[in-house]
Amino acid sequence: MFTLISFGQQRSDTLGYSNFIAPEILLGTLSEPNTDFPDVGMQKTLYLTFGKYHDNNTQEWAYRLNYPKTGFSLGVSDYGNSKLVGRSYSLLPYTEFGILGSQKLNALFGLGASYHDVQYDIKENPNNKAISTEFSWAFRGSLTYDLIAFEKSMLRLSLNYLHHSNGHVRLPNQGMNSFLFGVSYETGIFRHKDLANSIEEIPQFSRSTYNYYSFRFGLGQNVLSQVFNEQKAVYTAAFDYGKVINNTYKFGIGAYYRFYEHYYDYIKNEEELVVERYPQFLENPFGYASNFGVFGTGELLLNHIGIEFQLGFNIYKPAYQIDWILNQGYVFVAYDSDNEPYIAVVYGELNWYYEIKRTVSSRLGLKYYVFGTDKQPTHNLYIGAHINANLGQADFNELSFGYVYSFNFKRKN
Repeated sequence: MFTLISFGQQRSDTLGYSNFIAPEILLGTLSEPNTDFPDVGMQKTLYLTFGKYHDNNTQEWAYRLNYPKTGFSLGVSDYGNSKLVGRSYSLLPYTEFGILGSQKLNALFGLGASYHDVQYDIKENPNNKAISTEFSWAFRGSLTYDLIAFEKSMLRLSLNYLHHSNGHVRLPNQGMNSFLFGVSYETGIFRHKDLANSIEEIPQFSRSTYNYYSFRFGLGQNVLSQVFNEQKAVYTAAFDYGKVINNTYKFGIGAYYRFYEHYYDYIKNEEELVVERYPQFLENPFGYASNFGVFGTGELLLNHIGIEFQLGFNIYKPAYQIDWILNQGYVFVAYDSDNEPYIAVVYGELNWYYEIKRTVSSRLGLKYYVFGTDKQPTHNLYIGAHINANLGQADFNELSFGYVYSFNFKRKN
């Protein structure tokens, strides 16, 4: 807790507002998620965004990130086929940063949730394999450009990538990927507070570092395949060690352990692949259903909120062989003697791509810290929501609880 504040030039207030509301329209196309996907027209997405400039925020993360914008968007997307693809309704918390030293060009990232009013159905909608659940994760990545600034409003343009995925909690889950051009009109709804009454100049922070240890435990959910499509638990534990730079940038390395209930039950129940190809798994179902590996992590600390990305390597994940063979062949709808549809499976085979996906893991999500990190507490607790993946393909959703111990606080003048 050695943060030092000095002062530099006075901050400008050119827009005359700090909170704003922005209606936005996006037009573009949905990339075809699977072969024989239903025909769609032009995608039309409407957002209503409520945001805040952080020019008057005296916390260090705002200073280090050049006073970004934060907020949330309410959105609805129409894909041009209301019967077979339907509409998506989204809630997206987001943050937006200036990039390349420009005063007008920005990068926006949002991560939230969506509701889909049409999903995959084996009888009524078998060719829409994009989403098979009502609720899914939603992601937005955008490049925005401030085209015209008025005294209390702004006209903006954007290039956008939108993604929806249920995180492997039900299959099929090919996901929805859209590319759109947008126009928005931002209008101020509250003026800046008179900063001069309290702090007359922009705060400047000295460089600082500290180290940390962190432990977390989590509970995830996923499915195994379209045949084994019931949600079951993934139990997780992890430890990491690292450094926080300038009270904003958190970097670390660590190790994790996971236990997949689906793998365990598939082995324990002596399913077909175990009997025919992996009888050795029956000797230790618990061990073969386990997974451990190492990872590197990066996180932006925004006081109570953390935005985290991890990239890891699976040292041991033997039952992923079963996972791959079940999911990388192909499935089709067949009919039994009573003319009822069911999923028939043709098994896939292990190949070089399997080795890559078995090895590389990733994790993306949000944390909420009980104690604001701006105060550099020695002890902290957090709750996190993450999506875990194998080389970018969803593996499981996870809710986690963690403890952080911070130490070795240093300041550099």
